[in-house]
Amino acid sequence: MSTYVYGITASTHPSLPEGMGGVGDPPRPVRILREGELAAVVSDAPEGLRPKRKDLLAHQNVLSETGAAGCVLPMRFGSVAPDDEAVTGVLAERAEHYRERLRTLDGRVEYNIKANHVEEAVLHHVMAESPEIRALAEANRKAGGGSYEDKIRLGEMVAQAVKAREAEDAAALQRVLEPAAEAVSTGPDSTGWLANVSFLVDRGSAETFLAAVEQARKELPHLEVRVNGPLPPYSFVEPGPAEPAATAAGGADAGA
Repeated sequence: MSTYVYGITASTHPSLPEGMGGVGDPPRPVRILREGELAAVVSDAPEGLRPKRKDLLAHQNVLSETGAAGCVLPMRFGSVAPDDEAVTGVLAERAEHYRERLRTLDGRVEYNIKANHVEEAVLHHVMAESPEIRALAEANRKAGGGSYEDKIRLGEMVAQAVKAREAEDAAALQRVLEPAAEAVSTGPDSTGWLANVSFLVDRGSAETFLAAVEQARKELPHLEVRVNGPLPPYSFVEPGPAEPAATAAGGADAGA
């Protein structure tokens, strides 16, 4: 049977959640695989696992229970290895990397920040900053809306200006928040957000980081800024050396 991997931690972790329920229906019992100084929190992998709410919460609960008393390197939902031996093999192969990540991420959490424009507010900014757009908009207004070509031209000019503003505002938001974080990881562009950035924050400095978010909202009122966290540091579990092609556990790490 394949092995579902929740996370990796030190074998000396004071509160490993062995025996609690994990993913699956019925929930598969969580168990611990040890390899030297490292341990993997795992269970049997149910067949046909899909990202349903119940299983997503079960995955998160196992990580929360593990992380309550010590550092854990979280794996993404759906991280599956062929068997227990594949997991312990990756632990042995990547031991130095995982020990370094555990030291670096101890006492740290992740905050994910997403932002988009408030449409009316950003259009106001675009109009205020572009005499050319204002002039064409006014000419169209005086002409009873303008010709079809002029309407298209105005729309294209506004869209280009908003697109340029997206990049500027994403950079401005990151500049405000970076000083309150220890590390930054930028998410993929194809998310529907102008900014999708994760910040590594010391637990003791969480209030300072959240205060920086509020400051960003004041400085950039034309942005809708959403905060998700504190989270396990998914975005900062950097991949280690390449694993054997048949091993899925390390591949999950690379996506974390």
